[in-house]
Amino acid sequence: MPLQSAPRSFAHQMLREIYEQPAAIARTLEHYLDLSGAVPEFRDEPLRAVAKLFRQHPDLIIAASGSSRHAGLAAEILLEDLAGLVVDVEYASEYACRSTTTRRHPDNPSPVLVLSQSGETADTLAALREAARRGHPTIAVTNVHGSTMAREATVELDTLAGVELAIPATKSFTTQLTLMMVLALLAARERGALPKDAIETMLAALAGVPESIAAQLPAWERTITALAPLYSDAQNLLYLGRGVHYAIAREGALKLKESSYLHAEGYPAGELKHGPNALVSAHVPLVVLATVDADDPESLLRYEKTVSLLYDMREQRARVLALANAGDTTIASLATHTIWIEPACESLLPIAEVVPLQLFAYSMAVNHGVDVDRPRNLTKAVTTE
Repeated sequence: MPLQSAPRSFAHQMLREIYEQPAAIARTLEHYLDLSGAVPEFRDEPLRAVAKLFRQHPDLIIAASGSSRHAGLAAEILLEDLAGLVVDVEYASEYACRSTTTRRHPDNPSPVLVLSQSGETADTLAALREAARRGHPTIAVTNVHGSTMAREATVELDTLAGVELAIPATKSFTTQLTLMMVLALLAARERGALPKDAIETMLAALAGVPESIAAQLPAWERTITALAPLYSDAQNLLYLGRGVHYAIAREGALKLKESSYLHAEGYPAGELKHGPNALVSAHVPLVVLATVDADDPESLLRYEKTVSLLYDMREQRARVLALANAGDTTIASLATHTIWIEPACESLLPIAEVVPLQLFAYSMAVNHGVDVDRPRNLTKAVTTE
């Protein structure tokens, strides 16, 4: 399956950049992995410095804002579950305002990883500088080589998404997720947290993500273009996910807010009945991430709990738009509408899941007459606090 689809015109840059994601992810992978052999291998040169930090430190602090923070939330789960690191995720805007000088290891300060599309985000740059002032080694993940953060950090890691013209982050976000998965597997190797063959299997699966997304994109676009008008009466939506999928629920909700001016919130699915359920009605639909890795016991447990929740939501006559594994008749019978995602391992599902949520935000915005490339009150890089 070619990563570049047949030439077509796009009504908006956001839609073009959604379609550019397979190629962008492939660039990220090719920069950090040697894909020429039968088994993908880490490239030493771009990863040597961060690998050393993973060997030296048992923990990590992540500071970011907006979509980048959601990539950080996903990274927290990946790094903890796959590599055994202890990870804290901070709002960049809060990190620099705290008086704490070190975390857990005053004689060996935790590395601080900052994520920023532009590498110039004011809050995140302030967090990076404060971390450096406190003596923490720093890692900057940006989409702009030579940006201020890249220059000032101890370690620079580029996502190589390419220029992103639309204000809503799409390919810059999925390349961040991709790089976070590479780092989680690298940390697992450096810390001896996973067997060599398990890491190789997951790297091979990661290498297949660009083609998988390219193959699914046209069907997602057709499905969502047809579905979006059915939700045009909603002014509030709740996005639900468990585990690593909670980060994607947060990102999906943010994408809808900034693109279409509709109110949306992302919640852990298990928290719905602890207050937010009071909002659920025919006018407040649920967007539920209900995919599953059938080979992962913890993923199966989360899935079973999500199925149970959906049974209850059906009794409440809630409107539910679900993302589910292709062919999952259980979810299809409980949801009002279903978007199909090809099965993948738990750690890789988020990269695919976010793409239809981007398309949903895009279609809702277009249907509401919003200039989706340039939403009001927003800029591509927030360079003032």
